[in-house]
Amino acid sequence: MKKYNYIASARRTLKIESDSIKSISNQLGKSFEDLCDKVKDCDGKFVIMGVGKSGHIAQKISATLSSTGTPSLFIHPTEAAHGDMGLISQKDIVLLISNSGETDEVINILSSLKRHAKEIVSLTSNNRSSIAKSSDIKIQLKSKKEACPLDLAPTSSTTNALAFGDALAIALLEAKGFTKKDFASSHPAGKLGKKLITQVQDLMHVGSKVPKVNPNTFLDKALIEVTKKKSWYYFNY
Repeated sequence: MKKYNYIASARRTLKIESDSIKSISNQLGKSFEDLCDKVKDCDGKFVIMGVGKSGHIAQKISATLSSTGTPSLFIHPTEAAHGDMGLISQKDIVLLISNSGETDEVINILSSLKRHAKEIVSLTSNNRSSIAKSSDIKIQLKSKKEACPLDLAPTSSTTNALAFGDALAIALLEAKGFTKKDFASSHPAGKLGKKLITQVQDLMHVGSKVPKVNPNTFLDKALIEVTKKKSWYYFNY
């Protein structure tokens, strides 16, 4: 039996999705500028909603925005219908992500969202859809086709939404003059955070905390001194 060419399949998928991202760069217009201006000047939060794969994308976009200077929050539409709507204030802007623009869970809370939020923004593939029609700002991104050969599994469409979110986050980051220092303040942990915020004074030992022995001290006693002062990671031989 001939082995299936996985690499060829992967390359087809990547080609379709990369072409799709290129196509949406030409679809951005005034609605994107309006969104950026409103989010940049917003006194509240930027709430993002989505269901299914769009929900996963919405969570990632929200996380990227929050870490780059734009306070953001993901709320699942179903949870919003059962109490989480209380997290939204009239200072907040809400972005609804739905490829079809006809997601029932989102449509069911549109009237409540209009009462709670400052403005509603939609990201769909159809500006004539129910969700888009109910939005103050409509952004339409169309994919020629999904990478899925059945044209069913969200692939190109979710990639487009994810790339859109990155483009939005970076545009806002640049417009706000967000710096490495600002970035570090929201990333105190992990390798990245330590690299940006750790200073020599945070690690160095001074005074009596420095392990000291004379040149004639035997190694076993030197090791005890180093261990006692908790400086064993400086010991190198």
